Amino acid sequence: MTTMGEHKPYGFYERFVKRPQDFLCALLAIIVLSPVLLIVAFLVRIKLGSPALFIQERPGLNGKFFKLYKFRTTFQPKNGVFNLNQDAVRLTSFGKKLRSTSLDELPELFNILKSDMSVVGPRHLLAQYLTRYNDRQARRHEVRPGFTGLAQVHGRNAISWEEKFEWDVKYVDHVTFLGDWKIILETLKTVFKREGISSNTSVTMEEFMGYGEQVK
Repeated sequence: MTTMGEHKPYGFYERFVKRPQDFLCALLAIIVLSPVLLIVAFLVRIKLGSPALFIQERPGLNGKFFKLYKFRTTFQPKNGVFNLNQDAVRLTSFGKKLRSTSLDELPELFNILKSDMSVVGPRHLLAQYLTRYNDRQARRHEVRPGFTGLAQVHGRNAISWEEKFEWDVKYVDHVTFLGDWKIILETLKTVFKREGISSNTSVTMEEFMGYGEQVK
């Protein structure tokens, strides 16, 4: 596993404002969107069965693992083991609609409340990717993973892994109040237009095989 550098907050915003702001934004969003959360949870139970939530350990700040919450968009695998390559087979039309509207991501608001995540930051990725990053790419874990981030408003899954990681590192080096709110507003536009949901050859994104691969 590559080592992660020690990230030091650059200013007043990152030191004292960002975390309380994250908490308040997530809490407000949960209150406002609570009817949507309940309706989606009910529909997932009806169409995909129990449980409604998909829970998986993901590496967060400094590579420390946390339990990520999302709404399920696929049928449960028969052997109980989730395989990224089988995602398209198990994905339902209902699941596709949840992903296209990003409604499956709403339970992550509770991860923000718990301090596992931030509103803005590099997106959480699979645990097996930790050993595949080079030193520069591993820097994405120097801050909390985000509900959205620079890569999400610059192509999302329609750009290559290398481009994603460059946007992630750029964010780590430039955490600002105005920058975060610009990303939040651009995210709303991206979600509304349903842009970058899938890559050219996958329902989401192909597996990242390593920093030496030109993988999209």
